[in-house]
Amino acid sequence: MRRLLLLLLGLLLLHQGHCFEFVIDGEWEDDSSDVEVPPGRHKRAVLTSEEQEDFEAIRGDDITVKSYKMESRITSRFAHTTVRSSVVNSASAAQSIGFNVQIPKRAFITNFTMNVNGIIFVGSVKEKTVARNLYAQARARGKAAGIVRANSQDMETFKTEVHVPPGSHIEFELHYQEMMTRRLGFYEHTLYLQPGRLVPQFQVDVYIYEPKGISTVESPNTLGSQFSDDIKVTSSKDKAHVVFKPSLQQQRKCENCSGSAVDGVFTVKYDVTRDGNAGELQVSDGHFVHFFAPSNMSPLPKNIVFVIDVSGSMWGVKMKQTVEAMQAILDDLTIDDHFSIVDFNHNVRCWNEELVHGSSIQVTDAKKYIQNIKPNGGTNINEALMRAVQMLVRASNQGMIDPRSVSMIILVSDGDPTVGEIKLSTIQKNVKRVMREEFSLFSLGIGFDVDYDFLERIALENRGMAQRIYANHDAAEQLRAFYSQVSSPLLRRIDIQFPEDAVSDVTQNRFDKYFSGSELVVAGKVLPSESDTLTSFTTAAAARLDITLETEADTAQLDVELAKQQHSFTGFARQMWAYITVKQLISERSLAPTAVKKRKITQQIMALAVEHQFVTPLTALLVESEDATERLLADSPRDPKHGCCSGMGGGPPSNGRTPVPIVYQRPPWVQVSTLAPPMQVEKGELEYSLPPPLPPHINIVDNDPHFIVHLPTSNMDVCFNIDSKPGHILNLVSDAGAGLVVNGQLIGSKKLHKNHLSTYFGLISVYYQPDGLSVTIGTDGISMTDGSNNHTFTWGATAEISQDGVRISIVKNSHVTVTVNNDIQVMVLLHRVWKKNPVSVDFLGIYIPNTNQYSPLVHGLIGQFSREPEVSVHDVHEGVDPLKKEATMEVKGNQLLVTRGWQKDYRRDKRRGSNIYCWFIHNSGKGFIDGHYTDYIVPNLHSFLQTP
Repeated sequence: MRRLLLLLLGLLLLHQGHCFEFVIDGEWEDDSSDVEVPPGRHKRAVLTSEEQEDFEAIRGDDITVKSYKMESRITSRFAHTTVRSSVVNSASAAQSIGFNVQIPKRAFITNFTMNVNGIIFVGSVKEKTVARNLYAQARARGKAAGIVRANSQDMETFKTEVHVPPGSHIEFELHYQEMMTRRLGFYEHTLYLQPGRLVPQFQVDVYIYEPKGISTVESPNTLGSQFSDDIKVTSSKDKAHVVFKPSLQQQRKCENCSGSAVDGVFTVKYDVTRDGNAGELQVSDGHFVHFFAPSNMSPLPKNIVFVIDVSGSMWGVKMKQTVEAMQAILDDLTIDDHFSIVDFNHNVRCWNEELVHGSSIQVTDAKKYIQNIKPNGGTNINEALMRAVQMLVRASNQGMIDPRSVSMIILVSDGDPTVGEIKLSTIQKNVKRVMREEFSLFSLGIGFDVDYDFLERIALENRGMAQRIYANHDAAEQLRAFYSQVSSPLLRRIDIQFPEDAVSDVTQNRFDKYFSGSELVVAGKVLPSESDTLTSFTTAAAARLDITLETEADTAQLDVELAKQQHSFTGFARQMWAYITVKQLISERSLAPTAVKKRKITQQIMALAVEHQFVTPLTALLVESEDATERLLADSPRDPKHGCCSGMGGGPPSNGRTPVPIVYQRPPWVQVSTLAPPMQVEKGELEYSLPPPLPPHINIVDNDPHFIVHLPTSNMDVCFNIDSKPGHILNLVSDAGAGLVVNGQLIGSKKLHKNHLSTYFGLISVYYQPDGLSVTIGTDGISMTDGSNNHTFTWGATAEISQDGVRISIVKNSHVTVTVNNDIQVMVLLHRVWKKNPVSVDFLGIYIPNTNQYSPLVHGLIGQFSREPEVSVHDVHEGVDPLKKEATMEVKGNQLLVTRGWQKDYRRDKRRGSNIYCWFIHNSGKGFIDGHYTDYIVPNLHSFLQTP
């Protein structure tokens, strides 16, 4: 993570009875460490992690903290946090008063202000050189102050102190912003509460607004049992408020104690409502954000080579924790996964020279191997990584691994290379040269001795990410938690596109992998347009299938909603776009191949950071009094072990991409709709081979259920109803020769209507036996199963999914078309009734063209009519109902009394439908269909019709 070092250089300031005192940290990016100290003054020692408690002594004993308040406004996963503290020097002498706030390392400070006895200091972010020059001018006049930070595991500490006379009143206010990162299915917002004193007015408020809805929100008590009843969570469909407001007595460590028990991490965890796998597109303030977090999909198989450092420096706790973590990680492997282990010190060894299945026998053997490792010797990272890559390449070349699987190397190391190739840049080039595009490298650096900057560079450059593992008692849990994030890959080659004339300055929109429980985020600017909607198109590869998803957003609606919300962060989209862009540029800067490229990226970062007021490694926060006569500097020097850009994560690696307008080519399925004329193909776009839309005259089964059979030769439509029972499964098409079956399961209305219980199709199944592929369409969603994999999609997004010879086209909240080998099409129409309808239920209609190419063995209520029977109608006469004529139909050797009527085709108008005039067969189609309708009841959705 980013190691933000906030440093205010300075001298002692005596002005109207108050002064600022400074602390100096010795790590700098340039020659600014040569700080002049005025006569009679001294440099205070650098604050190490062990000396943090000593800092409290500076604060003095006679300090009254009047109020301490933290407020976070989270809107669409972007948080703006404000920390305010009001303090009085109640001593009889002047003293230093400190303000300490621990902030997440992924956050950007955006402002800091102080009010010291009425003198107001206001912050502004400037390019580092500009800020330092202005600060130097103030320092030359003997006016300055100081801020410093210290390291912790997930947070970093913003510290400032001000030396004031007795009775002085100081108000501190710090602002920072961060994007919530989804891990293992949750967003987690953390606030470190450290008031340092009992506080009469102590309060924490976290406001969450998620336009699409909040599915779950909780605030687990991590502050101690005495506060278990003091954290209040209230939530509605799209808003939540978490408040922590302990009384003065509740804050005490004991009944008569003067010390505060409030000291720890306050956590809020939540997730959002998702109505489909296409993602969530939001537009606000001229910017868009696309969130993509699909679920209900089968994971891709994994091929993993674990590369473990077993050099002498790993002896003791580090090795013990690594072995413990590996036991749990190996247990997570499945028989579909492949793995091996490379361990290295000055030599490189392999548990197995080839990748093997993750069977229980292999896993048990690997565990024994890990347990017997004895750390010693040097560190030969280069050869170990080369061996791991060779193992993956060999397995790929030999066809041992599924081409749709995910191949990765997980490196665990605690030190710099000392044996073999030790030049870091050469190792980086070597790894880049041998790694294939389909491989990823994840780097885990244990402890502070490792060059984390190097580990991050080789990970980012090879489609992975890096994480620091802190060498303590829970290192094993940290390793397991990291593995959990990458253990379930759902998609590969994800590409999120937008119409080229609609957006600009798009952040990274192509991603190598998507892992379950995480989220991909793309942001950009929305260009002026006459259209009031913005559409995104996402393509990806899943287990055995390819998917294309479409979602859209109104460009004005969200701003209207935000204006109504009292605690929303109305500028979230603009700031989130800048946040992601700066993070990606910082990662890109660390990988820049030339100094010219690095300077260009540096200028981009500085310009964005200044415009959006982010304190980054390349900008500084200049805090000035209103008349600009007094200045403070918050700076961000380089940390040699982490690099100026290390840990700036939160977003995925940029892979060398600079934000550019996206050139969009419309996916094929967008150009033709079964409900509308084909879209115009714009000049320069690709032509695609598409299945034809359904013809105007087809076989239809809809409503109660009404069957409409079109006889092309006779140019006649014949209708009949099936009066069966809820739960019965009717066979519509059964083709043993083609290996295809289409079945529908009936559901009943909520209650009797005119003494009749209506039945409708609630589930439709298309089963293609050669591939063992089943598509089940219900009113709640669409699932695709192939025996080992199951993927679920909702009606809430337009999508296209293809696997082998089967293609599913979903049109949002309208219909699904299943196409098998371009020969057979089945369209299923969704009917929604109003929510509180006392009788009707949601149901499905089925539309099957006569042009489907079945085998001669086809049968079923619809399938049998692919062989059109000879039909003649005569003796047409007036019926009982003057509007419905009657006649005699001769078909299949039967003479049937039929009635002229009409049924509905709902393809173009789902509410009213269009009339199809037909001859109606009474008694559930008796005499027109082969046998009795009960002959077509089958035991399950995949059953073929049993014919004599």
